[in-house]
Amino acid sequence: MSGHSKWSTIKHKKGAADAKRGKLFSKIIKEITVAARMGGGDQSANARLRSAIAAAKGANMPKDNIDRAIKKGTGELAGFALEELSYEGYGPGGIAIMVYVLTDNKNRAVADIRHLFSKYNGNLGETNCVSWMFEKRGFISIDKGVIDEDALYEIALGQGADDISDEGETYEILTEPDALNGLREALEAKGIAYNTAEVSMLPKTTVKVSGKSAQQALKLLDLLEDHDDVQSVYSNLDVDDEEMDQFQAS
Repeated sequence: MSGHSKWSTIKHKKGAADAKRGKLFSKIIKEITVAARMGGGDQSANARLRSAIAAAKGANMPKDNIDRAIKKGTGELAGFALEELSYEGYGPGGIAIMVYVLTDNKNRAVADIRHLFSKYNGNLGETNCVSWMFEKRGFISIDKGVIDEDALYEIALGQGADDISDEGETYEILTEPDALNGLREALEAKGIAYNTAEVSMLPKTTVKVSGKSAQQALKLLDLLEDHDDVQSVYSNLDVDDEEMDQFQAS
């Protein structure tokens, strides 16, 4: 879990900055729109939409923005066509990377992503070249100061969580994807704040990278995350804390 944990921390910190620039809102609005288009505007019957709305609320998105995004997805308001795509490849040090995209211009998106991989000593691969290295899981991260460990175990196990781990400053919970919303709602009902609650692609094993390769890998992941068309990025990167601190300070 260490590679995912460390990169999740970076993404969480980036999220606050992205929200100020409006990028986080843009990504969430796209997800709400596509979720509503695919499964309808009733969140009680659309788990993907429920998760997207939860992310919007966590980012303090105004209700009007959420409602407009849903209506664009259901066709009640005019919107633009978004295509849902995924790309796979290898980064510095041989790490595996998966990129999920929502875009209105497929050619632009793939050209930009290919350029970033190439610029930072990686290469975009064929479909399924690395997806077998990951598994889809529900993932929740909670700061330790928010809840007592015993209370967390009671709630999480009561909602069918598969695993709870102590990751230093946080607790991390794994569930089956279909169980994520039930656990998230149970935490919210108790007033327990979480950093992340999402269906993620978690690496089955990680690849340890150091030195220049580690810095290039972190930069590549950061720029992929920052791209307007990219919704999420997953990798099996593992780096030492010192490497991570160096990247954050740069």
